[in-house]
Order: sequence, then C-alpha cells, then structure tokens
Amino acid sequence: METIRSERGAEKLLPLQGAVIQRTRLQVWFIRVCSSILIWTCLVQLVAVGELWHPRLLTGFPGFTKMSAHQEGSMPSSPPPFVPARNYTSNGFLKVSCNGGLNQMRSAICDMVTVARLLNLTLVVPELDKTSFWADPSNFEDIFNVQHFIDSLRDEVRIIKRLPKRFGLRYGYQPFEMPPVSWSNEQYYLQQILPLFDKHKVLHFNRTDSRLANNGISLDLQRLRCRVNFQALKFTPEIEALGNKLVRIIQLKGPYLALHLRYEMDMLAFSGCTHGCSIEEAEELKRLSCPFHGIRNQTDLSFGMTISPLLVCISMVEEKEIVSEEKRSSGLCPLTPEETALILQALGFDKETQIYIASGEIYGGERRLAALRAAFPRILKKEMLLEPDDLRQFQNHSSQMAALDFMVSVASNIFIPTYDGNMARVVEGHRRYRGFKKTIQLDRRRLVELLDLHQNGTLSWDEFSIAVRLAHERRMGQPTLRMVIADKPKEEDYFYANPQECLCDSTSCGDLLGPGNTTVLQ
Repeated sequence: METIRSERGAEKLLPLQGAVIQRTRLQVWFIRVCSSILIWTCLVQLVAVGELWHPRLLTGFPGFTKMSAHQEGSMPSSPPPFVPARNYTSNGFLKVSCNGGLNQMRSAICDMVTVARLLNLTLVVPELDKTSFWADPSNFEDIFNVQHFIDSLRDEVRIIKRLPKRFGLRYGYQPFEMPPVSWSNEQYYLQQILPLFDKHKVLHFNRTDSRLANNGISLDLQRLRCRVNFQALKFTPEIEALGNKLVRIIQLKGPYLALHLRYEMDMLAFSGCTHGCSIEEAEELKRLSCPFHGIRNQTDLSFGMTISPLLVCISMVEEKEIVSEEKRSSGLCPLTPEETALILQALGFDKETQIYIASGEIYGGERRLAALRAAFPRILKKEMLLEPDDLRQFQNHSSQMAALDFMVSVASNIFIPTYDGNMARVVEGHRRYRGFKKTIQLDRRRLVELLDLHQNGTLSWDEFSIAVRLAHERRMGQPTLRMVIADKPKEEDYFYANPQECLCDSTSCGDLLGPGNTTVLQ
C-alpha cells in the first residue's frame, strides 16, 4: 500500500515539476533578452556620446568613411548641438523684422546674427515679412529649422525664440524701434548702435535689407556670415524632403539647367520694365507699380492739401514710361522669355537640354513661354513633376515655394539667372561654396545691344552667337575677387554672391580654377 501511495504521489508531482522547469526556462530567456537590449542600448549611447565629443572615433572602422575636404567645404563644420555655449554678458536683446522675399530675408538673417555677435547681444529668432506683395504668412519656423539654427550657433550667439515676458507689450514695454543705416561697417554698430543699449534693453530693427557692408568687415565676422548662410539656415525637414525628391526626379531624366526666369509680375511692376509686353499688360503693370514703392497719401506743403495716391502714381508711371527702354539698354531689366530663348541657343544649348524653370508664375503665362518651349521642348516646372498633394501644404506660401526652387537651383548642373536679384546672387554664392559650380552670369547690357543688332539684321546668327559666347567666357562662376567700389556699395559685388573669404585659404582661389567652366552639361 505504501508503495502504491508513493507511486501515485510521484505521478502527481511530475506535472508540477515540469511546470516549474518551464517557468524557470522562460525566466532565464526573458532575463537574457532584457540584458541584451540593455547592453545594446548602452553601446549605442556610448557611441553617440563618443561621436559627439570625438567625431573621428569611428573613422577607422569599416563602413564609416570620412568625407573629403572638397565634400565638406572649406568652412569648418557646424558644432554639435550640445557644444558648450559661448559665455558672455549680454548687452541687451535684438529683435529684427526682415523685409522682402525669401533670399533677401536669408541674407538679412545672416547679417543680424553677425551684428548680434559683434555687439554681444541676445538675438530673438527673426520675424519674417508678411506684409509685402507676396503676403506670405509663414513664420521663421515654417521655413527654417529653428532648433538647428539656435543650437548650431550657440558657441557664437545666444538666440531665443521670444522675448522674456517682462519686455512684452502686455507689461507696457515698448522696444526702441529703428532701421539701421544701409551698408554699415563695424564702427557704425559699435559707436552708434551699442550705446543705445545703455538706455534701451531691447532694440527692434524694423528693416534689415543690406544693413551690413559687403567689404571692410573683419575676417572672423565675414566667416560667421558664411556659417549662418551655409550651415545654420537649414530648411525644415518637410521642405528639404520635398526639395530633395524634386531634385531626384529631375536628375533621373539626366543633367539639367536651372533657369531663374525672373519675368514675374512683381519684378516687372517694381522695375517699370515693359519691353515685350502688350499695351494692356503695360497698363496693368503701371497700375500695380505704386504698392511696390510704398505710395501713400502725400501732403503738398505749399497748399496744405492732400495729394491722392493715384496722382502720385500717375506721375511715377509717366516717368517710368520715359525710362523703361533706357533701363533696358543699361541692362537694368530682366530678359524676356523670348530673349532668353535666343541667348540660350547662342550659348550652345540644344533642343535636348533639360531646363527647369525656377520661378513663380511667368507674367503672360504660357503665351510668353511659347518661344522658349519651341526652342527647348524639355522644359520642366515643379507643378509638372510633383503631385498636387505634395504641393498643397506650400500653396499660398511663396517663400516656401521659393525654397524648393532654391534647392533645385543649387543642385543643378548649370544655373542661369535672367536678372541679378537676391535669389540669383544667393544661389550663385552657394554654388561657389560647393566647388564653383557653373553659374552663367548674363551681361544684360551687352546682350541687349547684341539682340537688337541681330534682330535688325546687322548681325548674322553666327556673328551673334560668337559675340554672345565671347562676352561670357569669364562669367561662368570661376573663382574671382569681389569688385569693390568705394562709396557705391549698391554697384559693387554682393558679399553673398561671392563670399571669397569663405571659399579657400588663398584670397585669389587660383588653385581652385579648373578648365571645366563651359556650357556643356556634365
């Protein structure tokens, strides 16, 4: 009987022992998995920290390759996000309101960071223009990666997203508002602006276009302007993703030329250039010209009466009617689409050339693009290449759309602007920074002369073509020094078009001049 009971007891214990063994195995397996996850997490964290403080730590391992000096550019890379912030006593807060289009504001932001560094100020993230012709409601953070902007410059300038509450309008604080003098040097800011912070803790610059000189600025500040432009001002991830997608789509079709065809309503109305327009179009541009010049009611002091904006506008329009052709002859007007087609053909581009139109809506629409399309059937625009859903979030945001064109233009094999506005000059500077990529700087004054001679039969096509090519042999974006004109900063070369201080160690950059600056798409 005892034996039978023992056997039965053993039979009952067997399932229990099996369950215990199974549970033990599961526990061991669970512990091993958790330990592995913990170890790998620690390893990843250690690698990340090692890269932060010693970026070359992994360069010797397979799969980790260091970029060449040419790929990295000659400027030092941006500091890591957690680099120690520069320790300085701030003299006050600088608030800035940028004016103009995307690239005018971009240059202004670079200048204002530099001014804040010079004067040891705390910079508030710049406000963007929302009241100009483009009426773009975008804020800084809608276009640029604001956190990257702040973090990447923390070893130079303290940047905050908004003023402390005690300096807000709710608390009755009114910042001192003023526009700094255009094209000013360091002495102006040190002697005229810095003393204002003894009385005002916040200064508000309500205009920022071209407020820092092209030349005569110390080397470290010139290189800071470059660092902001080329490294700190990154577009938002959404803009960068769509811009890169657009570039990939075009590149799959082959090499391409980016044409900044600045024949848009705002440019024509602002400049008063109406060559090639119909009578109706010229009249419309005249009516639109007044808002660009800030026409308001003006008071005639001799009679004490108010002059209507319409009368002031009529007076300006009559003056513009007289000088429009003069401005064109002086090279001060953008080339028309028809003129552009002839120039591209004369430069040697053929029907197979892929051309991306980097601009907004062309004034006159498809009718004005007909000659260009006939000469170059492979014309592309972002609206043709992207789905409507891709562009929907950017609609009615001209600066965000301009950011896409900016990215495509910088990445192109050849870039040709038909007018030397802000986008043309800033893109040119970026292309120089990226290894002097081919940028054909059209000599509009010479081209207008040649176009008229060809169209009136004085020059044959061959003579015209040869003359156009000769005129641009040294205008292909090669390394060169900026032209300096004392006391005429508007007429000298723009810093952001040729930031020579940031492109190479030698001021002549002669070692970077190669034989490849031709019109051949490569």
